[in-house]
Amino acid sequence: MPVLVTTSPGFGKHGRVPQRLEELGWEVIRCVDTSLPDGGMSAHLARADFIVVGLVPVTAATLEAAPQLKGVLKHGVGVDNIDIPACTARGIPVLNAPGSNADAVAELAIGLMLALARNIPAGHNCVTSGNWERKVGRQIGGKTLGIVGLGNIGRALARMARGMGMQLVATDPYADKAFAAENGIELVELDVLLARSDYVSLHIFGGAGNTSLINQDRLKLMKPTACLLNLARGEVVDLDAVAAALQADRLGGVAIDAYTHEPPDITHPLFSHPRAIFMPHAGADTMEAVENVGLMNIADMKEILAGGRPRRVLNPDAFDL
Repeated sequence: MPVLVTTSPGFGKHGRVPQRLEELGWEVIRCVDTSLPDGGMSAHLARADFIVVGLVPVTAATLEAAPQLKGVLKHGVGVDNIDIPACTARGIPVLNAPGSNADAVAELAIGLMLALARNIPAGHNCVTSGNWERKVGRQIGGKTLGIVGLGNIGRALARMARGMGMQLVATDPYADKAFAAENGIELVELDVLLARSDYVSLHIFGGAGNTSLINQDRLKLMKPTACLLNLARGEVVDLDAVAAALQADRLGGVAIDAYTHEPPDITHPLFSHPRAIFMPHAGADTMEAVENVGLMNIADMKEILAGGRPRRVLNPDAFDL
């Protein structure tokens, strides 16, 4: 019976996934203790046939402790927390679930834009505290949305925002130019996007190349009324610079769903600012998306167990070792 070690809180819990796992008879070991750096998976790696990864890193040391490992699967899309070269060297395929949660993340981005534009959190708190202060907000129709990263999520967001009457600009070195043309998206450089956008939504991978991509200098390029949304990775945004920009009224608002350390340190001054909104890295947390991802992970594990090569494998050379 295959043993699945998972560091993803949502894997195997929603939709048809629990029933499917029960039908297959696979053992699922949940390692989601946030007080431990690896969620507690080190105690179970010796038995693991597969690791289903959340946000905990999978390193060369992880692989050394898992001698019978047959695959590493991301319960989602971003694989910057997986050492893919180390997996390839050990002959261990790495897979993710591209497109499975794109609509979920894009819908949250729309929701956060509306929350910032219409002061929704402040309005809620006002009424529930017994007050009645009506604040004038803004409509997002007609405003310019800058999408940083035009992958599956960025494209889904573009379609939704276009339907709401927003003007679209985007930056991505590998952008689908045909899609951009069909959907009225102007492709520009990052600095141009920042200067022109009323809302900037980040949908890129983390890693050294994108660390502090949005920093003090780039924030100065943005309109003082503009809002920044980070639904990508925590390290992409310099929180100190964002807090300073908000405090100086050089930024209209910020919404964040990803953090360098999770849970984040809420003593940071940004977390007490009235124009900042936070989510607990919940962009992909819809019943539909979690089911989609789980079923894709199961299908790929089944194919590996049957001796096949799943089409979603990110390191096909691993099968040649």
